[in-house]
Amino acid sequence: MNILSVQSHVAFGHVGNSAAVFALQRLGFEVWPVPTVLFSNHPGYGAWRGTVVEARIVRDMLLGIEERGGFAACDAVLSGYLGEADTGAATVEAVARVKRVNPRALYCCDPVIGDRQSGIYVRPGIAESFRDSAVPAADIVTPNHFELELLTGRPATDLRQTLKAVDALHARGPRIVVVTSVVTTETPPETIDLIVSEGTEKWRLRTPRLPLTLGGAGDLLAALFLGRYLRDRSAPHALSLATAGVFGVLERTLALGARELALIAAQEAFCAAPRRLPLERL
Repeated sequence: MNILSVQSHVAFGHVGNSAAVFALQRLGFEVWPVPTVLFSNHPGYGAWRGTVVEARIVRDMLLGIEERGGFAACDAVLSGYLGEADTGAATVEAVARVKRVNPRALYCCDPVIGDRQSGIYVRPGIAESFRDSAVPAADIVTPNHFELELLTGRPATDLRQTLKAVDALHARGPRIVVVTSVVTTETPPETIDLIVSEGTEKWRLRTPRLPLTLGGAGDLLAALFLGRYLRDRSAPHALSLATAGVFGVLERTLALGARELALIAAQEAFCAAPRRLPLERL
């Protein structure tokens, strides 16, 4: 299977395509990465070098892939961090052209906007681009808890509110919603929840909270979820395997004392996924 992945590229570390591409390749997918930014490292360091890739260049690269017959052979499009709002429009346009020649293709949108610790950390207009264009076009969306509230304009303090926000996101178009980094009033201390919803079926997965904060875990989760879902079309199974893979990488990262995801050292954790985390039907 072939996946077109439109998101950030960093030379140092593992976020965006620098996390997703290798993970999907290790799962056996052919991946066509299109960069939205070219940075030395992710901005979480406070300083970085490089540049945002202009939307016109992203469009040109996508056109080149299309001209090689890539769109007809594309099984899924994955998008993440955008450098500018117009890149979101370019991505959605490409998704429409992919689906025109391959109606079975899926679009997985990871609406990278911000988090509870940092707030919104993308340029003006990008959050609106996700909300108004990318999310309605997506088959799968993978926001974190903060992004779920932002995209729906709804509070998600407790589980009931969170599930209503998930339903509101479904109403905008996506068939599958995966919410990461969920912490509600019902979440026990030292744990963190993930929720997956497909139609009227919803499941919760709970993991221990590890004492580390670093970029790329959400990008890796979105990539692994998409890859696993493409294999057997089971949303809860895909979330269980994907989360087990990410948790394995985080455990190894913590053991090594690394500041970046130990993606290479821990690759067997997300490739083999020896354990499947239990889910609770909601």
